[in-house]
Amino acid sequence: MKFRVAKEAFLEGLQQVQSVVSTRTTLPILSNVLIEASAGGLRLTTTDLDVGVSGSVQAEVEKDGSTTLPARRLATIIRELPAEEVEVSVDAKNVATIISGPSRFKILGLADEEFPALPDLTGAREFQFQQATLKDGLKKTSYAISTDETRYVLNGIYFTFKDNQVTMVATDGRRLAMVDHELEFPESNECDIIIPTKAVNELQRLLGTDGEVKMSVGASQVSFAVGDTLLVSKLIEGNYPNFRQVIPGEAKHRITVDRETLQKVVARISLLASDKSNSVKLRFADNNIDVQANSPDIGEAQEQLPVAYDGDDLTIAFNPEFLLAPLRNLNTDTVHIELIDEMSPGILRNDSSFLYVIMPMRVSG
Repeated sequence: MKFRVAKEAFLEGLQQVQSVVSTRTTLPILSNVLIEASAGGLRLTTTDLDVGVSGSVQAEVEKDGSTTLPARRLATIIRELPAEEVEVSVDAKNVATIISGPSRFKILGLADEEFPALPDLTGAREFQFQQATLKDGLKKTSYAISTDETRYVLNGIYFTFKDNQVTMVATDGRRLAMVDHELEFPESNECDIIIPTKAVNELQRLLGTDGEVKMSVGASQVSFAVGDTLLVSKLIEGNYPNFRQVIPGEAKHRITVDRETLQKVVARISLLASDKSNSVKLRFADNNIDVQANSPDIGEAQEQLPVAYDGDDLTIAFNPEFLLAPLRNLNTDTVHIELIDEMSPGILRNDSSFLYVIMPMRVSG
């Protein structure tokens, strides 16, 4: 195998696939990137057996072939090479010689036969998204994914495809983020799947704002074709909890507030939230939200935010990070806070299809 390739293009291709590579693996081949050279250029593939990524790089291929080389080490070498063009040749024993200007490296690889093939999802259910739509949905929900590994079905985003609508949900039991999007697909494609966190993170990295992404759903795996890059992942098996039953009924109070202002006020006040309670209080009264936090060891903070509110006085406390997360990830000017009482979950909405449920905290005083 022998090819010439632009240094920057090769490095970009390696960086696109190397984040999947695990630093702690008992199988040496999983630390490697599969490089396949043909007339069409290079195909680079990595996998950790749960998630796999494959992308292409333009190259001038003198001799077809394939091998696997240590992914992170190869990317580090390519980054430091002195010339703009790189020549790579691989012998029958999978020893790669890399030449760039006056630099010459030799790296020991492993045979490509050992490399686990990515699953073929031909014949799977297919869905077409706009990249911007899917990226937006993941951004508005992924921060609420649970990190508790004992509740593994919550360690991902739940996608439910029904009635020409896709609903994306993430929850950790204390908050829930949900987005709905209209999407055309045949009734036979209706399904529910859970996509694990690692695949969600990789997908967010790959998605742009233009063009489409093709999603293919198999029995236990899912793939996303983004341009000429393919991401494949195992699905989380198990039954996702009935998330709709935690969404509160009709609210007694609906308060519209400037999103960015509320975000800045909560961020400021939370600086003095106590480590123990880690909460900020929102007191609604007389066209104001009084945002408060106190820590017995440090002091207290308070700031008023004018809003249209003429209901009964109501004080509710939230974890500040849980309140800030959706505010950071929305892009609308205003948000609506919906409340029933001090002890019922609060809801945050924007003017589109986003909904966020947040459990209140019990605090004294």
